[in-house]
Amino acid sequence: MPQEAESREERILILAPLRRDGPAVAKVISGAGMIPHLCETVDELCKAIGEGAGALLIAEEALSRPKQVSALANFLKSQPPWSDLSVLLVTANGRAPAKSAETRIGGYENVILLERPLRSGPLVSTLGASLRARRRQYQFREHLLARMHQEEELRRLKDSLEQRVQERTRDLEEEMRRREEAEKALRQSQKVEAIGQLTGGLAHDFNNLLQVIKAGLDMLDRTTDPDRHERLMDGMRQAAERGQALVGQLLAFARRMTLTPEVLDLRALLDGMNILVSGAVRENIAINFDLEDDLWPVFADRTQLELALLNLAVNARDAMPSGGTLSIRARNAREEASEDGNLTGDFVRIEVEDTGSGISPEHIERVFDPFFTTKPVGKGTGLGLSQVFGFATQSGGTVSVRSEPGQGTTIALLLPKALPEGSSARNAAAIQSVRPVANGDRYVLLVEDNDQVADLATQMLECLGLKVQRASTAKDALKKLENGTNFDLVFSDVVMPGGMSGIDLAHELKKRTPQMPVLLTTGYANPSAGHAPPEGSIIIKKPYGLQELETAIRGLQAE
Repeated sequence: MPQEAESREERILILAPLRRDGPAVAKVISGAGMIPHLCETVDELCKAIGEGAGALLIAEEALSRPKQVSALANFLKSQPPWSDLSVLLVTANGRAPAKSAETRIGGYENVILLERPLRSGPLVSTLGASLRARRRQYQFREHLLARMHQEEELRRLKDSLEQRVQERTRDLEEEMRRREEAEKALRQSQKVEAIGQLTGGLAHDFNNLLQVIKAGLDMLDRTTDPDRHERLMDGMRQAAERGQALVGQLLAFARRMTLTPEVLDLRALLDGMNILVSGAVRENIAINFDLEDDLWPVFADRTQLELALLNLAVNARDAMPSGGTLSIRARNAREEASEDGNLTGDFVRIEVEDTGSGISPEHIERVFDPFFTTKPVGKGTGLGLSQVFGFATQSGGTVSVRSEPGQGTTIALLLPKALPEGSSARNAAAIQSVRPVANGDRYVLLVEDNDQVADLATQMLECLGLKVQRASTAKDALKKLENGTNFDLVFSDVVMPGGMSGIDLAHELKKRTPQMPVLLTTGYANPSAGHAPPEGSIIIKKPYGLQELETAIRGLQAE
């Protein structure tokens, strides 16, 4: 602090306008080493206080007017929190104090009364004590200023830290955005690769099947040998059945196949598959079944479950060309259902373990991809595990794989436990029927948008002795029914153009003619998910044969 300012803060301000007390007291104060400063009015005193003061010495007669007292009191009360300036108030000579010290200056408390005649010794001593108290206040002020400076510095650091945190947060968000974009691009690349692989695999397998059928049709026109004719027909039938199985595996992977789940006694099913699994593997492979005694029943499609287990057994066989051990275990699983924690509840875990060559780390992430296989060309399509994956997921479970090169492979299939009330929850709808025609022809309304499929379906229906009329859309079919044509059966595709599906048509027919039997066919949609067909209708899957069509129509019997 500059010396001049420090001197001002040590001043003794004197207000004694009516007597000669002011100069006399100033002389005494100066002689004691203190700094006196004479003021003529209250306003001048207040101004001097604002410039700096150590203590005040005021003659009582200088505050004879209330306005003066009020002005001084207000100024003193407006001091900073650290300041408590001492006021030495000199009373009249010989006058007894009529008021207490703190009420002399408008309630200001730090007032010391001095009676005339003033003596230099007590005066100097009192002023010295007041200055010492004032210096402690200055020290406290410096401490407060330092504290305020520290707090300001802390606030500045806090603001700087918050700014840096915000900047870092923005940097992290930008980094995360770039990473997400990179991951999205990678996923897109993988998706394109998978689609390309899927398309290539489909083209390869279906071209082989179509080659058999096309070549067989050409050869049929060039042979009259009955045996050769039959061999050609068998080859084409096998190609068509292989195509049907291939589509089934694709739908399983896509979780679009039509499942017929039921409550299955898993122990009985696995016991029954012993011979089937033994036939699928070689004699140099030992088979062990390890099933928990009180194994829970599961709710799943029997055929697809058997196919999944058979696919796993075949994969295990191919991983052990020199022989080994195939173990099939089944345990109840009450805790977290899957390793990734996506499923919870009661499940049955079926593990198929082999002692074969194992799977390399770079391949284990792709084992469930369609058409991905490490087998030589012609030894596998790469759809076996994708069928297992699709079946498990669509059944409400999951599948996982553990493997190390040279240490074998374990594939765990997780299926939900059948609930007590679930045994009939998904049973196929009871088949309703129509009035049988005792005499005359039976008429079928065929609803199919594909001309080639419609033509073959018409021939098959006519082969069964039925009369056929065709509609290309569901709305067209309703118009034919509104025109008064009597039909004994409606046979409709599920997926059709025009905004109205075969299932929508079946529901509309249920409202208009409840007794009309409806037969539906589909090669894609799963009618048990979302919009289900009405009770009383039957669904057959494409491709269907003449025997399947006849069986389905016979199933629609009279009530």
